[in-house]
Amino acid sequence: MTRIFSGVKPTGHLTLGNYLGAVHRWVQVDQHRADALFCVVDLHALTVEHDPGRVRRLSRQAATLLLAAGLDPAVCTVFVQSHVDEHARLSYLMECTATDGEMRRMIQYKEKAAREQQRGGSVRLSLLTYPALMAADILAYQADEVPVGDDQTQHVELTRDLAVRFNQRYGHTFTVPKAVNPSVAARVMDLQDPTCKMGKSHAATAGIVYLLDEPDVVRRKVMRAVTDSGIEMAYEPGTRPGVANLLDILAACTGTSPRDLAEGYDSYGALKKDTAEAVVELLRPLRERHAQLCADPGEVDRVLREGAERARALARPTVDAAYAAVGLLPAL
Repeated sequence: MTRIFSGVKPTGHLTLGNYLGAVHRWVQVDQHRADALFCVVDLHALTVEHDPGRVRRLSRQAATLLLAAGLDPAVCTVFVQSHVDEHARLSYLMECTATDGEMRRMIQYKEKAAREQQRGGSVRLSLLTYPALMAADILAYQADEVPVGDDQTQHVELTRDLAVRFNQRYGHTFTVPKAVNPSVAARVMDLQDPTCKMGKSHAATAGIVYLLDEPDVVRRKVMRAVTDSGIEMAYEPGTRPGVANLLDILAACTGTSPRDLAEGYDSYGALKKDTAEAVVELLRPLRERHAQLCADPGEVDRVLREGAERARALARPTVDAAYAAVGLLPAL
C-alpha cells in the first residue's frame, strides 16, 4: 500500500491557503487512498526567533484543526514531530549526507537569509540545515509520496537526492519519495497582494483568511480583496493575479474549474460575494468541530499520544537500520 507523509509548521495560525493547498486534499483524498501520516512539525518552528509558549499553543491548535478538518485517527496517523525522537536522530545522518552547497541553494533559505541581512540581522544555523530534518521526516517512514504545495517541491527533490545517495553509499535503506501537488489552488495568494503566497506568519494580516476567523471577518477580507485593472472577467494568473486568485479560491471551494467560473461573471463584486460565501460555508463545519474538540482536550491528547506511538513504531526500524548502515554501534 502507498504510504504518504506530510506536515504543517506551527509558525502561525493556519490559513485558508493551508487548507485549500493541503489539508482539504489530505482529508478528502489522501487519508483514504494510502497509509497516511500527518504531522505538526514543531521542530521546524524553532528555526526562527520564537516565543516558546506561542509555539506550544500553535502546535496544539494546528493538531486540533487537522482533526476538526476531518482527518480521522481511525484511518490515518496524526501526531507531533517532537514526540517521536526518530526525526531528530535521522536528521543528523541526513546532514552528514547532504552538502553545504545543496543547503545554500534552497530558495527559502536564500530568501529568508537575504531579508535578515537587509535588516542587519543573522539567521540561525537550523534555518540552513532544516531541509535535512525535512528529509528525515519523510524518509523515516519509507514514504512513497509527499503531498506538498509547489513552494516545498524543491525540498522534496533534495530528499530524493539524499535518499539515492545514502542508498548508493551504504546499501538500500530508504524509499525514494516523490512530491505530489494538488491541481487546483496549490498556492493561494494573499488577498491584498496576489503576487505573494497567503502565509500564516506574515506581519500584515488584512489579506489573510485564518481558519478560525469569524464569518463576518472572512466576508470583509474577501470583499476588500485587490483585483486588477479593466472590467473584463478572465482567468489569467500571469497578468491578472487578483481575479485569478479569487477564481482559484472559489474553484477549490466548489470543485469547479476557475476558467469555467470566469465565464459566469461580469463584475468583480459578484465574484467577491460568491467567493466570500463559499469560504464561509467551507469553514463552518471546521470551526464548529474545532469548538467541540477544544471543549474536550483529553480527546486531542489521546489522538496525539496514540499517533506518536504508531509513528514511533513505524520509524524506529528504519532509523535503526540507517544507523547500522553508516557504521554506528547498536545500543545495548
